[in-house]
Amino acid sequence: MSSIAKSIKAKRALDSVWSYLLLAVIGFIFLFPCIWLITSSFSATGSIYDYVGFFPKQFSFNTWHDLFTKKTQSCNYTLWLGNTFYVAILSCIFSTILVTLTAYTMSRFRFKSRKAMMKMTLLFGIFPNFMNMTALFVIMTQLHLFNNLNGLVILYSCSAPIGYLTQKGFFDTIPNSIYDAARIDGATNFQVFLKMTMPLAKPILVYTALTSFTFPWSDFILPQMLLGGNKDNYTIAIGLNEMPEDMFSLFAAGSVFVALPIVILYFALSRFLVSGAASGAVKE
Repeated sequence: MSSIAKSIKAKRALDSVWSYLLLAVIGFIFLFPCIWLITSSFSATGSIYDYVGFFPKQFSFNTWHDLFTKKTQSCNYTLWLGNTFYVAILSCIFSTILVTLTAYTMSRFRFKSRKAMMKMTLLFGIFPNFMNMTALFVIMTQLHLFNNLNGLVILYSCSAPIGYLTQKGFFDTIPNSIYDAARIDGATNFQVFLKMTMPLAKPILVYTALTSFTFPWSDFILPQMLLGGNKDNYTIAIGLNEMPEDMFSLFAAGSVFVALPIVILYFALSRFLVSGAASGAVKE
């Protein structure tokens, strides 16, 4: 082997070592908070002030037992978990339906002001959500939906169709010849949508459902604004935030557990997420 080939091979090996080393350092930086939170959930004392450096002095499994059995004003995790599931599941169902119908309509039908509506949704998407908090608070109060879980479901569901563009991109990739053949056979628009489009749209439906579930599941701002006055209506995000400092281990355990459903869903449905997002990103 020539000296030049050996030099190139050594350079490539050195580049690989540096790349893997850099990735390991970045991975550690991102994983360390997770590891710290998991170890904190097993703290025997429960207080963050009893730590030695980053980690607890003593470890115990009692925290996880107390998380699901302890019911006080400061900690009622099972109730908060039920409220969060209620809001997230209903929001997921309604949001998925509304986003899918909006995206399909914008993709397959041509009507007056269609392009103007698409431009308006793009414009509205530029502004951050917190800019309309005052207006939402007044509207929900006037509709008697303050301190009401159904009010949250309505807000999440009604705002979801604004983010329909990824789904529209997916529907744009379905060949028109499929729809033309179905209409020639006498299928109505609803039959074309239900029997032709939906079986082909499984990846984007899974993507839409999962994203529609994760946002209400972990959102803090809207529940804090609308549910702050009634602890029986707290979601997990608000309940964990209201925990006192001497219950930090319960806070850590609750934070770890609330992340598990999302992690499991992402791993289980990752192949649908990749194909759904990729297909909706580019129009062919």
